[in-house]
Amino acid sequence: MGIGPESATAKKNILLTGRPRVGKSTLVQRVIERLRNLGFTTMGGFYTLEVAEGGTRLGFDIHTLDGRIGRLARVGLESRHRLGKYGIDLEQFESVAIPALEEAIRRGGLVVIDEIGFMELKSRRFREKVEAALVSPAPVLAAIMRNRFEFPDAIKAREDVLLITVMVDNRDRLVEEIVERVRQRMVR
Repeated sequence: MGIGPESATAKKNILLTGRPRVGKSTLVQRVIERLRNLGFTTMGGFYTLEVAEGGTRLGFDIHTLDGRIGRLARVGLESRHRLGKYGIDLEQFESVAIPALEEAIRRGGLVVIDEIGFMELKSRRFREKVEAALVSPAPVLAAIMRNRFEFPDAIKAREDVLLITVMVDNRDRLVEEIVERVRQRMVR
């Protein structure tokens, strides 16, 4: 399953969805790496990485494309914002993710948002920046939760969004297809 002809030029925002741990974040990172290797430097935003020790998931950090790292969630973190066993560090998330998104939108290159999920949606400011990125002239590459939820469902239904379901059997092939699509809309 590729991107397909129906995705021609009108849809500037690419959203990746799929089951948890299928490789959405890895796909985002591979697209970023490939674009950098092609000489594209006007990219900003963030991606999320699992924090683990001894094979046990402890939480998640966000990594901005310009090298900053912030804690998103940890097992046992005291927080009024929770998702299951994870306490969400909304203050640190906002202090790192929001400026990264603002700068990416301002620069007009690719805006990377990994991910638009339950943890990130606890932030009203984050939701506002996601909407600002989607309506900006800049192309957006984002991973988005597949579960039905009001805000993500509204984003997925936008006419300027190409929604791609990432699966084990298409995730490798999608790298070059997404890179080519993004290249058509970006400046170096």
